[in-house]
Amino acid sequence: MSGFNTLAVHAGQHKDPHTGAVIPPIYQTSTFIQDGINVLRAGHEYSRGSNPTRNGFESQLAALEGGAAGFSFASGIAAEDALLRAVLEPGDHIILGADGYGGTNRLISKLHGKWGISSSAVDITNLDAVRAALRQNTALLWVETPSNPLLGIADLAGWAAIAAEHGALLVVDNTFATPYLQRPLDFGAHAVVHSTTKYIGGHSDVLGGAVIVADHLHRGQSLAEAVGYQQFAGGAVSGPQDSYLAARGLKTLGLRMERHCATASTLARWLDDRPEVARVYYPGLESHPGHELAVRQQRGFGGILSLQLADEAAARAFAESMEYFQLSVSLGGVESLVCYPREMTHASLIGTPLEIPANLVRLSVGIEEVEDLIADLQRGLAAAAKASEADNNQHRSLATA
Repeated sequence: MSGFNTLAVHAGQHKDPHTGAVIPPIYQTSTFIQDGINVLRAGHEYSRGSNPTRNGFESQLAALEGGAAGFSFASGIAAEDALLRAVLEPGDHIILGADGYGGTNRLISKLHGKWGISSSAVDITNLDAVRAALRQNTALLWVETPSNPLLGIADLAGWAAIAAEHGALLVVDNTFATPYLQRPLDFGAHAVVHSTTKYIGGHSDVLGGAVIVADHLHRGQSLAEAVGYQQFAGGAVSGPQDSYLAARGLKTLGLRMERHCATASTLARWLDDRPEVARVYYPGLESHPGHELAVRQQRGFGGILSLQLADEAAARAFAESMEYFQLSVSLGGVESLVCYPREMTHASLIGTPLEIPANLVRLSVGIEEVEDLIADLQRGLAAAAKASEADNNQHRSLATA
């Protein structure tokens, strides 16, 4: 098998045989001419079913994840929804990692819950808790590692063993790690999901999602057939322009991830030494409880880190006061971003046992010069300290009034 960067550049990206164009053309078309009734050219009929631009991107993704097939969708949530509908039946139960994207939790609990799907949230780092949550009707285990936003690390081989023992499927959200850092199918997972909006697209200019499946039979049907049919029948596909942008971004994923990881590691260590910071969540730190596990199952530690500040006032001020770390709900682009997860990406969890701490912020580290990012973090910490002091003075005034 070719190396990662070679596959990223060439897998599924066939040169145009007619013109010799190095980059495959974008097939911006909704339908395809037939040579006779149901006599298709190269198997293409209608772009919901197949489109050469999307197909090329799907092959590229499947090659990098080591999967049997890949499927591209209009968003990460659309990809997750299609996978769930492809493999579940009313009455099924899901074990869901407690620390993960809030939109996934909302999708499973609020939307699929109406159709007879139940779920239980577990600590992703505790395999005993995963095993204890199993029910007779557990059909699916779903875990995100590293997790969003607390950067927990799940033992993929351990989760896969539990799923196999129970006859359940294991789905891994690999958005944070990407196939460059981690290939969950190699550890026994049955399917991988991505928000391709993030690191795979890499430039904050495209919305998309993907499912990559192993060669596995589920309820008498291959996962590729089940997800492929759901993609066609449900129709939440990515368009050719979005598929092209995601494929272009994927070609440089390895190079970008090296930079993201190196800079994030430097910033995590710098923040870990700052007195204004209560805690840094980054698996590259030796103090992180999942560090040794991340060393074993990942190529690197990723470009995302989270930190807890003195209090909510400090976290809000920090998130709103920087220049290069721009306030946004997304991540994984070449530019650095900061997010206040409690009220932005995970607002649906407020008031539940899974709600995010009010003093936590998440950083998506871009590819800017590390010195400029440190200077930006210094501005943020100064604003955080000032806001925390003002908040404490206000509380003291109210207490003595």
